[in-house]
Amino acid sequence: MSTQHKVTFPSGEATLTGNLFLPDGETRAPGIVVAGTWTSVKEMMADRYAERLADRGYAALSFDFTGFGESEGEPRDVEDPARKVRDIHHAVTFLAAHPSVDADRLGALGICAAAMYMADNAAHDPRVGALALVAPWLHDAVICEAAYGGADAVSQKIKLAREARARFTRTGEVEVVPVVSATDERAAMPYAIDFYLNPARGGIPAWPNRFAVMAWEDWLTYDSIALAPLITQPTQLVHGADAAVPDGARRFHAGLAGPRDILWTDGTQFDFYDQEPQVTLAVDTVAAHFGRTLR
Repeated sequence: MSTQHKVTFPSGEATLTGNLFLPDGETRAPGIVVAGTWTSVKEMMADRYAERLADRGYAALSFDFTGFGESEGEPRDVEDPARKVRDIHHAVTFLAAHPSVDADRLGALGICAAAMYMADNAAHDPRVGALALVAPWLHDAVICEAAYGGADAVSQKIKLAREARARFTRTGEVEVVPVVSATDERAAMPYAIDFYLNPARGGIPAWPNRFAVMAWEDWLTYDSIALAPLITQPTQLVHGADAAVPDGARRFHAGLAGPRDILWTDGTQFDFYDQEPQVTLAVDTVAAHFGRTLR
């Protein structure tokens, strides 16, 4: 069992809010920073994984990134990879200083898009001793073109992003579209996804379903595959052939510089967020990985 504690910590000029899950009866447990999908808030999937890890003996921190959820920061709802990597770095700093955490045993878990950001931080942060990625969305230019309708479609999104950024610079207005919509073709994901639209799953009041149009350029030009050769920490991936961009996971895994393993299992991308048996299988695999490597 575990206990949940509301915490805050600084990241740049913003104060971030998180949930620290601590295992019962443990002192100075290994610490794991956990984060989830693009645009998500901690309650959608990061809390679930952090609590499960705490039940298995880890001090696990989930948190809202700058400009999302309960955390401070402007502009809001901007999927900014560099800002998110910075937030992860500060989350590791907070966790390392906590009296219930063993600062010599720190790990990182990224789910979906946070796999890219956790990988980026791990590539440059020697305090992170082990990395785990669940249903990882790992992309480069090739994968973005395949995922978003080709080079012309990607170029159009980048054009829209630059126009929205210029408008924000002039007026302070953040142009937003839905993250997910079955009816709005401007949505970042213009189709019905039950996880995001179902209030019993991820469609919760804390998540406003807003995507800042100016974020497209930084998202589409972010190369996470190139990070793999920089990562020497032991790395575990858990993914499904029917989940998102499996080719990215294969290429990233092949390029890792350190010890690596990948578990292929059944399930769609969204099953790994909140469905069984995918969540338990992923948590057990990740916990075992941290148990072997954070000694």
